[in-house]
Amino acid sequence: MRAVVMHAPGNVRVDEVEKSTIVEPTDAVIRVTAACICGSDLWPYRGIEDVSGPTPMGHEYIGVVEEVGDAVKEIAVGDFVVGSFVASDNTCEICRAGFQSRCVHQVMMGAIGTQADYARIPLADGTLVKVHGEPTEAQSKSLLAASDVLGTGWFAAVAAEAGPGKTVAVVGDGAVGLLAILAAKRLGAERIIAMSRHTDRQALAKRLGATDIVEERGDAGVARIKELTGGYGAHSTVEAVGTQESMMQAIHATRPGGHVGYVGVSHGVELDGLDLFFSTVSLLGGPAPVRRFLPELIDLIMTDQIDPGIVFDLELPIEQAAEGYKAMDERRATKVLLAL
Repeated sequence: MRAVVMHAPGNVRVDEVEKSTIVEPTDAVIRVTAACICGSDLWPYRGIEDVSGPTPMGHEYIGVVEEVGDAVKEIAVGDFVVGSFVASDNTCEICRAGFQSRCVHQVMMGAIGTQADYARIPLADGTLVKVHGEPTEAQSKSLLAASDVLGTGWFAAVAAEAGPGKTVAVVGDGAVGLLAILAAKRLGAERIIAMSRHTDRQALAKRLGATDIVEERGDAGVARIKELTGGYGAHSTVEAVGTQESMMQAIHATRPGGHVGYVGVSHGVELDGLDLFFSTVSLLGGPAPVRRFLPELIDLIMTDQIDPGIVFDLELPIEQAAEGYKAMDERRATKVLLAL
C-alpha cells in the first residue's frame, strides 16, 4: 500500500509498504478515504523534532472498516467511521472522566501513520465512531477535520470556558485556532478576538465567527487585547501554537480569574512560577480528548449545522504529499487534504 513516510527533515516521500493488518484482537483495519497534514507534522518536517529514520506520518483519518479483530463488537466491516488521533479504550477511569487522550491504554495514531491507503486502528470499539448515512463531499471534509483539528479546537474552547457573555481571544490562526473560533461561537461567546497577521486567515476567522482581529504579537498583542476589553483582558483564551511567546501572550491576555485552554504542542515553553502566580488564571490543556466530542461533532456536521471542512484550502492526491508539506511549511496553505 502507499504510505507517506518522512525520511529526514524536509524529506517526505510516498513509499510502498506492507498493508496494515490486525495485530491485536481489539484492532480494526480501515481503508482510508481521506487523510490530512497537521500543523504538528511540521515540527519534525522543520527539524524541531528528531526524525530517527523513516517515520510513517499522519494521525487524522476517515474511512471504511475493512477488517475487525475477534474482540471488536461495536464496529463492523463496511462501517464508515471517524476516529480520534489518540486510540483509547473509552472505558477506563480516565476515559470515563472525559480525557480519552490520556487513556491508560492510549496509542498515539501518529506512531502508526494514517496518511496511507490502509490504517490499523487499535482499541477500535473505543476509538472509532460510526457515521450514519452517506456524507456529502463537504461533510466528508468536515468529518476529517473532526478527527483532530475540530475536536482539538473544540476542547480548547471548552477548556477556556468559552460561553455566553464571554470574550474569547484565540492565539494562533492555523486550522486549530480557526476552529476554536467556530467552537467558541457555537458555545455562545459574545465576542471572539482572533490574533492573526495573515489576510486570508483573517477572512476565514471572520467567516467562522471572529468579531475582532488583532495583528500585534507579544506584549503589543496583549496590550491590544487589554485595550479592546476595557483594560481587563479576555475571559477565555485559546493557545493554539505551542511556543514560549504564544503561551505567555495567552496567559497575559487573560483577565484575573479567567481561563486558558492550551492545545498547541509545547516546544521550549517554560513558565515562571511568580508570573503565573500573579496572573491568577486557570490553565487546562494538552492532547485533546477528541473522542469525548466526536458523537456531538458528527451530528452537527451530518445535520449541516457546522462546516469545519472549509479550513481545507488545498487538496492533493496522496502521491503529492511532499508538495502538501511544503505548502503548509511555507504558509501557502492552512490545511492540506490528501485524497486517496
